[in-house]
Amino acid sequence: MPVIEASRLHTTVLLEETIGYLLPKPGNVYVDATLGLGGHTEAILAAADARVIGIDQDAEAIRFAKTRLEKVGDRVTIVHSNFTELKSVLTELKIERIDGIIADLGVSSLQLDSEERGFSFRSDAPLDMRMDRERGDTAADLLAELSEEDIANLIYQFGEERFSRRIARRIVERRKNGEPLETTKDLAELVERSVRRSPKDKIHPATRTFQALRIAVNREIEILEDFIIDAVDSLNIDGRIVVISFHSLEDRIVKQTFQKLSGKCLCPPRIPQCVCGSAKKIEILTRKPIVAGDLEIDKNPRARSAKLRAAQRSN
Repeated sequence: MPVIEASRLHTTVLLEETIGYLLPKPGNVYVDATLGLGGHTEAILAAADARVIGIDQDAEAIRFAKTRLEKVGDRVTIVHSNFTELKSVLTELKIERIDGIIADLGVSSLQLDSEERGFSFRSDAPLDMRMDRERGDTAADLLAELSEEDIANLIYQFGEERFSRRIARRIVERRKNGEPLETTKDLAELVERSVRRSPKDKIHPATRTFQALRIAVNREIEILEDFIIDAVDSLNIDGRIVVISFHSLEDRIVKQTFQKLSGKCLCPPRIPQCVCGSAKKIEILTRKPIVAGDLEIDKNPRARSAKLRAAQRSN
């Protein structure tokens, strides 16, 4: 596919702000931990004569990124892996330290618009939702195996869906009747029948449930803190980390992990001695998250929920 078509599949969010905080410099090594279609990597390499290690677990996205970035030659190295394996990737490449790292935690339009991946209810597809289709349980697997309570908790915690218990009850009822949920259409219709929609609601009733399942399938929340800690450990002194999140739970984890790594104790006030393990390794560069301006949101509505936080390795 031509480069211009690949780039249209996904508009990179907060691009100028990302480069502004990352501050790419010639000769330095950077990691794009969520390569996607290569928007951030392309911008880093345009800003400086540097090298980028691009990591992504989505083989389809990697194919597009390789086409988009072929003009930069050996300045980019692309690895099919999950960002949780950052340290292993760097060891394999014989890289001891890096000068900066970016992670964009959003789902690309390539994934959302694919009729085969099951991320969206806009088309009928198998309930998959895996970023890496070569491993792990699908969304259908989770809905077939988890208890009613676990399904309800999952949808409430990751989707903030107030009708989570009703949705979970109906999912399990279908299972007992020998009609497990296997397609996006099945799930979307079940959720629509389970949710009382307010006239003020601007999103589809199934949006929160689909979001929750995607997060659960890809373990997006549980792996985030460990990734940030590994990323900071991999930075040179004065190296920078930039994380863009799209969900309140993600942003909370980024914020709290940055605070912990900046030396702020997160223990409850009544505990006499710190047990949270906080130690000063970074300086936080963003007192509040950076958000998109009106102009960017007008051009790209998905930027509305994006929040960028950045920090610099101090010791």
